[in-house]
This record gives sequence, structure tokens and C-alpha cells, in this order.
Amino acid sequence: MRHSIKSQMIVIFVGLIGCVLLALLVINMNFLEPYYISNKKTEFVNMYVSLRDAMESGTIEQQDKAEELWHMAEKNNMSYLIVDEANARMLTNVHDMDMLEKQLAGYLLNQAQKQSRILASTEEYQINRSKSPWNKEEYIEMWGEFSDGSLFLIRSPLESIRESASLSNRFLIIIGCFMIVICIVLIWYFSKRLTDPILELAALSERMADLDFEAKYTSGGNNEIGNLGANFNRMSEKLESTISELKSANNSLMKDIEQKEKLEQMRNDFLGNVSHELKTPIALIQGYAEGLKEGVSDDPESREFYCDVIMDEASKMNQMVKNLLALNQLEFGDEEIEFERFDLTAVVRGVLQSMEILAQQDDIRVIFRQQEPVYVWADEFKVEQVIRNYVSNAFHHAGLEKVIEVKIKIQDETARITVFNTGTPIPEEDLAHIWDKFYKVDKAHTREYGGNGIGLSIVKAIMESFHQKYGVNNYDNGVEFWFELDVK
Repeated sequence: MRHSIKSQMIVIFVGLIGCVLLALLVINMNFLEPYYISNKKTEFVNMYVSLRDAMESGTIEQQDKAEELWHMAEKNNMSYLIVDEANARMLTNVHDMDMLEKQLAGYLLNQAQKQSRILASTEEYQINRSKSPWNKEEYIEMWGEFSDGSLFLIRSPLESIRESASLSNRFLIIIGCFMIVICIVLIWYFSKRLTDPILELAALSERMADLDFEAKYTSGGNNEIGNLGANFNRMSEKLESTISELKSANNSLMKDIEQKEKLEQMRNDFLGNVSHELKTPIALIQGYAEGLKEGVSDDPESREFYCDVIMDEASKMNQMVKNLLALNQLEFGDEEIEFERFDLTAVVRGVLQSMEILAQQDDIRVIFRQQEPVYVWADEFKVEQVIRNYVSNAFHHAGLEKVIEVKIKIQDETARITVFNTGTPIPEEDLAHIWDKFYKVDKAHTREYGGNGIGLSIVKAIMESFHQKYGVNNYDNGVEFWFELDVK
């Protein structure tokens, strides 16, 4: 995730904030002092004007005016000295004015100018930047002469601005660190709100690439990402519909190709099998009917038995004809197969519930533990037929233990449905023929419960119409029938 949008946004914004803070530090270090000196010259001029006006008006020694001048000087961090030789007086706002006297004398004797740099100069005053020879500190100084002949010196140290700049830089660094931390948190939060829907769309596209059309964009929103998510959902629905149509069309094409090869052989097999299977019940019906006509027995119970046999055989013939017609439709391709996506778990549960009364009558224990839905592609009605035939077959061969277990297993991109029943395994020599029409492994037992060997043939025809795998496995304690369907 080192190249994710979230990490890139954090790096970019933190980098921008860092650059702004660095620029502020550079500006503070290089331009704060010149800016301070420029403003300081204005303050010097204002102080000069106030002192000059006080001297000319003669109010400089009045208490109110003196306090005003002291406050003004203190506010601007200035020291001043006025030498009034005419009145033999010296006015200042500091207690120790020796340094101011010496510096003023130095300017008058042209000695201080050697260690100073002129910042501004007029006929009345001169502003210099100088270094004191006594304490090696730098000052901004204004000196000159008032109109009454009095000399003056105004001084302000540069060290204060340097301390202010240093303090400002430290403050910027501390505030900058806090801002970077806060910005990282805020950027992470807002970038997460922005990237989470994008990540959801990325995961959605991967699932759609795997043909999982149950995936939907759920974050919503009225912005561009929300519109994109809505388009993804519409695309998913259209793709699902298109794939369903393609599977149906592909299945129809394969069915047409196979139908031409099988058609004639199937007709011949159908007629031969029907005539073979109907001979036994017709012969039984004919024999018992002739016995009734000829009055073989006058016993009412015997006649009722004859009638029951005739009705039972007629019922078996009716069921066999129905199965043959269904099988004929499947094998001849007369029944259209419609592929759709449905929940296999629900279909299995529905079949087992409908056959629950049969299980109770025969005291059979049916196990089906699958809870989660499993979506597959097939014809739902025909899949139900396959499951019903498997379970019905298992009911008739459950043995003494009378346990049936149905499972759904996901393998790669297919779902395998297994129906296991306890009982005697199928003989190896019969395994290859159990899917053939009218084939019975145990003729006596099959006839006892009314089987005619068509159920598994119907399963075979349905699964081959789906072009899917099916089969049977023998175990020591029973038999397992299975078939597979596409999950994607």
C-alpha cells in the first residue's frame, strides 16, 4: 500500500505544510531584521519630532510631557539624551547616561562614524547602525541638533529584534510540528473517507471479474464516486443477464449438435425398451383379469387380491409411461432448458421438506447441515428433479441403519451435491450400467417398491443436457450419488 492514494495524499500535504514552514523560517531569518530596521527608522523620526516639539515649546521638563516621552521611548525600546548647553542641562530617560554621552561625543568628533553605517541622513539628523566599542552590541542610533542648538542622541538595541526573531522561529517550529501532526490526522481521516469507496469499487470490480454478480456497491453518495458505484451496479445486473443468455444460447447450440447424432438411435432404443418393459405388467394384468373372468376363485378375498394386483400393475405402467415421456423429452431435446442463477441450498431444503412424510413413514433419518446460500447456474426445475430422484432412490436403499445425508461442497468454481445412503454397496459389475434405461441392480427389490429403472436415466439425461459431471461412489457402509453445477 506504499503507493496508495491515501499515502500519497498524506505525503503531498505534509510536504506542502513542511515547505511553507521552512519558507517562513527562511523569511524570518533573512528579512525580519531589515523589516524591523525599516520600521524602526519611522519610530525614530516620530520620537525625534516629539522631542523637538517639546524642546521648542519648553514643555519637555513638565511632568505630564516628560512621562509621555518616557512611555513613548519605553514602548519603542529607545534611550534618548538631550544636551542643552544654553541652559546647562541634560535630559534623558535612563539613569546611567555615560554611554550615551560618550557615543554622542564620538559622533561630534567624527570618531563613532568609523564603526557605523548610515541608514538615513537629513540636515536635522542622521540615522546610523553602529556597534558599541564598550559592550560590542549593535544599535540603531539617531543623532543631530535641534533648532535651538541642543544636541540629541536616540538609541535602540538590535539584540531585541534578534531575540524576537529567534523566539519567533522556535514558535514556528513548535507550532509547525503540532500542525503537521494535526494535518496528518485530518488528511488520513478525509482521505479514508475518499478512498474507502474507491477501495470498495476496486474489490467490486475484482468480484465482477470472477463473475460474482451478488457484489453490489453500497456506500452510496451523490458525488462522482457514488455515480460510478451506481453504474457498477447497473453493469453487474446487465452482465449477469447477458451471461445467462449466453449460457442458454451455448447450451442450445451444443444440444442441437448432439441431437442430430443421437436422434435415430434414441428412437430405436425407446421403442425396444418400452415394448420390453411393458410385457411383464401387461402379462400380469392379462393373467389376473382372465382368472377373474373364469372365476378361478369364489373367495372374496382372492378376488380383491386379483383386483389389487391389476390396479398396482396399472399404476406402475402409468408411472413408467410418465417417466418415459419425461426422459424422451430430455433425450430428444424437445424440452427447452433455461439457465438461471438460484440458491441451491433452498432447493435441496424444499425437496427434503416435501419428502419428510415418507422419511417418517419408513423411520429414516435425513441429515442436511448446509445453512449458507450457494448460488449456481442451471435450470432450477430440472435440478430439483435430479435431487428428488437421488433422494427417492436413497429412501428405497437405506438398509437397516436408515440414514441419508445430503451435502453441498464448493470445489474451485463448481458446487458438488452428494446424497449418501447407508446400505449395501452397488456391485462393481453393475456400476457402469445403473444409468441405462430400465436397468435394475436388484430386480426383486426394485419391483417391490415400484421402481422401473428410469429414475437414474432421467438424472443422466438432465446432467448431460447441462453438460455437467455426475456419478456414484461406493463405500463400505453405503452408496453416494453426486452431481456438479457451475457456481460462476
